[in-house]
Amino acid sequence: MNIIAADAVPASVEAENTLQIANDADLAEIAASGALEGVARVELQFPKFTDGRAYSQALLLRRRYKFAGDIRATGDVLIDQLVHMHRSGFSSAVLAPGVDASAAQRQFERFSAFYQGDVLEPRPLFAREAA
Repeated sequence: MNIIAADAVPASVEAENTLQIANDADLAEIAASGALEGVARVELQFPKFTDGRAYSQALLLRRRYKFAGDIRATGDVLIDQLVHMHRSGFSSAVLAPGVDASAAQRQFERFSAFYQGDVLEPRPLFAREAA
């Protein structure tokens, strides 16, 4: 997962081929309208760390709508959320102001494997070991 410090991203720069999706947006309508075609990055907003709707949106984008580009978490992104974000389909995250990027990277070193499947590896541990 690409972890970006809050002060490393200029607020005024909007990347080409980027689609920002609000938490209350209907992904089925967005996909049906063709808005995802040609998009390199989708930005999903966490207005506060207790609002987890973007997790569901990332999972749907990856599994149902087969979006293969960058899914970026923005807003109130804390380091204890990063592993779950990655397992839900996020490929990059802009940390909240004041959050140390080096401490965020250590979160991934704490967990080497998971029992249940996720977006990255849909098979549970027992199925992976049996294969």
